[in-house]
Amino acid sequence: MRRSFWAFLAGTAALAACAPVESQRGYVPDQEAISSIQVGVDTKDMVSKKLGDPSTAATFGGDTWYYISTHVEQNAFFAPQARDRNIVAVQFSKEGMVSDVHKYSLADGRVVDFVTRETPTRGRELTLIQQIFNAVPGQIGQSAPTEATPGGGAPPPIPGPR
Repeated sequence: MRRSFWAFLAGTAALAACAPVESQRGYVPDQEAISSIQVGVDTKDMVSKKLGDPSTAATFGGDTWYYISTHVEQNAFFAPQARDRNIVAVQFSKEGMVSDVHKYSLADGRVVDFVTRETPTRGRELTLIQQIFNAVPGQIGQSAPTEATPGGGAPPPIPGPR
């Protein structure tokens, strides 16, 4: 009886430890406030009063405010995964009036590889031994041939006397 109790207790603790940790990040949209925004009527001040300060604003291309909300789930030591994302984009005209309101979800997103940790280079890769001896295969001790014009174009002009 005691062993089964302790086994049950240990199993329950193990299952509880594996439960995902959920968190809500960013702006949680109020659907009534979003639907109350009127195109051509509301200004930046009115939108700010209805929705609050935006999560971010457009850097290029126009005056757009973004309200971003993400529901994230993380299991143990694994990387967090977004389970739900809502983005409300409010576009403004040059006069500061609302010109359009867009709603986006996780399904509208695209995966972007920000860091590949790899710099593409021209030419071939040398082995460690070739780098040590600065040689090409079969020519130990001789330096590797160099290309006069790496871009394939004309060499740079040689400055003459002034």
